[in-house]
Amino acid sequence: MNHPAQSTELLRFCTAGSVDDGKSTLIGRLLYETNSVYEDHLHAVGEASRKLSRDTDLALLTDGLKAEREQGITIDVAYRYFSTPRRRFIIADTPGHEQYTRNMVTGASGAGLAIILLDAKNGITTQSKRHGFIASLMGTAHVVVAVNKMDIVDYSEDVYNDLHGEYADFAAKLDLPGLTFMPISALCGDNVVTRSEKMPWYEGSALLPHLETVEIAGDRNLIDFRMPIQFVNRPNSGFRGYCGSIESGVLRVGDEVLALPSGGNTTVERILTADGESDYAFPPHAVTVCLADEIDLSRGDMLVHPGNQPQIRREIEAMLVWMDEAPLDISVDYRLKHGTAILRTSVEKITYKVDPDTLHRADAGTLATNEIGRVSLGLFQPIPCESYQRNRSTGSFILIDPESNRTVACGMIIDRLPDEGGVISANITRTQSLVSTDQRQRFFRQGPATLWLTGLSGSGKSTIAHALELRLMNMGQACYVLDGDNVRHGLNRDLGFSDADREENIRRVAETAHLFNDAGMLVIASFISPSRTFRDSAREIIGDAFIEVFVECDLDECERRDPKGLYKKARSGEIKQFTGISAPYEEPGDPDIVVSTTQLTVDQAVDRLLGLLRQRGVIGAR
Repeated sequence: MNHPAQSTELLRFCTAGSVDDGKSTLIGRLLYETNSVYEDHLHAVGEASRKLSRDTDLALLTDGLKAEREQGITIDVAYRYFSTPRRRFIIADTPGHEQYTRNMVTGASGAGLAIILLDAKNGITTQSKRHGFIASLMGTAHVVVAVNKMDIVDYSEDVYNDLHGEYADFAAKLDLPGLTFMPISALCGDNVVTRSEKMPWYEGSALLPHLETVEIAGDRNLIDFRMPIQFVNRPNSGFRGYCGSIESGVLRVGDEVLALPSGGNTTVERILTADGESDYAFPPHAVTVCLADEIDLSRGDMLVHPGNQPQIRREIEAMLVWMDEAPLDISVDYRLKHGTAILRTSVEKITYKVDPDTLHRADAGTLATNEIGRVSLGLFQPIPCESYQRNRSTGSFILIDPESNRTVACGMIIDRLPDEGGVISANITRTQSLVSTDQRQRFFRQGPATLWLTGLSGSGKSTIAHALELRLMNMGQACYVLDGDNVRHGLNRDLGFSDADREENIRRVAETAHLFNDAGMLVIASFISPSRTFRDSAREIIGDAFIEVFVECDLDECERRDPKGLYKKARSGEIKQFTGISAPYEEPGDPDIVVSTTQLTVDQAVDRLLGLLRQRGVIGAR
């Protein structure tokens, strides 16, 4: 057995995939090849394999339950440990059966990396996609898609490339920034620990070297200090310490801290750890903090830095993974555990549930076992929280059944939080910049403007927008394109295509364009924005800088071009509410300029828009 120094890095990772994709065999191979198996354990596995009439089955190194060994499947989450000279590892081997999807959520919740296995012979299944979706939902920083059982398909490069391409197309719809593909054979050991000579066409790393070298230092949040209070330790009248684990950020002696939700301020006098006093602490240190002043703090409260606070909310929106056998009942008041706090909550609304195979959204009145949906929750007391993407500790929670005390769901808070009816808090006041609009215009040698390009999909909006941006930049003008697809990958990733979400999409873009204009920049916004009402709202937000550009092109020509294949999907019913096919497009009644892409080349269209900007004095004459 290996006994690594405690100073080596620790990587927690999980395996996932469909039943019999080889997850347990892969982990068994890693344990065996790294000498992380006791001889008596290996002997016991050999005996169990012989009883099952098999050669030594490395999968049994992780399948610890009797039911698992008899059925040849993984039911529970099996945790195993191994190490190399470069890194320590904790593995969570999660079940492949759909009925145990909730166990995959458990395994992925603390993992920094996920390995999703695909069977080279059987291909991609719904479970393969479901596990990719869950990895994205859980904010897993690194994902390896391992195409396993390459030995069964004679190590075919074509088979690997087909599966690589198909899964990459699916994963493009998800937030999986650190995605890596590799072909392996867990049974034979190909590309598991060392590069295989049987696949010379593969130029990437083997799995273990990848696990040893993947960058994990940046995965921890060391910016946002959050410490939920677990216990107030007061053994006598002369000592008061607040115990808890540092979930994120760094705490130092002398730091100013703020207690939430009470709002009391004080400074840190001492930080006590299991090894004695320390000048600082960071995740996942469990500490006792002594403060300069007695402030209102108890279990469930949180210490933060005053200049970096989460939101205090009574309402949250979240993605919910339902884990209980009984379906979600919106008439029940569940218990919500957030950090160390437990409070009553009610599910106000189920916005939609997600089909993990297609990622399509569907209306839902409830969520059944293993279903995933977006919900709105009303809390009976406020909590300090933020989006899961920003901070796992304050962005996650579990729901508990009040009668049975079973954990029924886990949730990830999403960016789009309720705005309390659109009312701006009395505590929020606009500040005035010390840089005037005239100063910005002199600096950039231009006036602010937003050219709002509207038109059908395929009309040429994005092509013209980016060509105009390039021309303006070459002229020395400061400008930026806000493109519909790009915005939906980031700022508006939580929005769908309902009327309400489309309206919110346009509102956010308009507010962003307004800020760019306030900075003195030119904005080129390329959005279908099919409703005149939506565009009027954008004009109202942006003000006099708004220039409406109608990119004119008839539907037949747009459909003939169909650069993204969207019209074809809309005609087949794959895309619902598609503008021009199953949803209306309202042409501008009185646009500032019309650009017809059936009559003008891209350069001619750009010339016309530059001419309008010069005519209005936004840019100087050339």
